[in-house]
Amino acid sequence: MLKEGDKAPDFSGVDQDGRTVTLGQFSGKKLILYFYPKDNTTGCTAEACSLRDGYAELKRKGFEIVGVSPDSQKSHRGFADKHELRFTLIADTDKSIASAYGVWGLKKFMGREYMGILRTTFIISGDGVIEKVFTKVDTKDHFRQIAGTYREEA
Repeated sequence: MLKEGDKAPDFSGVDQDGRTVTLGQFSGKKLILYFYPKDNTTGCTAEACSLRDGYAELKRKGFEIVGVSPDSQKSHRGFADKHELRFTLIADTDKSIASAYGVWGLKKFMGREYMGILRTTFIISGDGVIEKVFTKVDTKDHFRQIAGTYREEA
């Protein structure tokens, strides 16, 4: 797992609109790169809607937001439309971005083990260094969880 102070791995993926998105496009900007398991599930929807509701404030603080899950571009388009998400969602169908960030791993649920996305958010500085890692994501209030860490920059 990557930690604070590590250089963020470069990535390239396709968003809900078919555009290629890379880490380099966010040079000079703070990036919220959040990994979530699946579009239109309870926790993932709560997390996305929390970021949506705090989007204006996060933008004022200089943040860009990119969500990543193994869902398809088409699934992301529907998810973004249904919940009025104004930020980028990358379709990481081959899990290469999740793997590079160490968030594709073994999960346990009701006694069953399986591979999946370990819900994690990385805050990446404008020069590509990981400033903060959230592994215990408060899905219903993730915006405030992030904003509270960056109060001094408001």
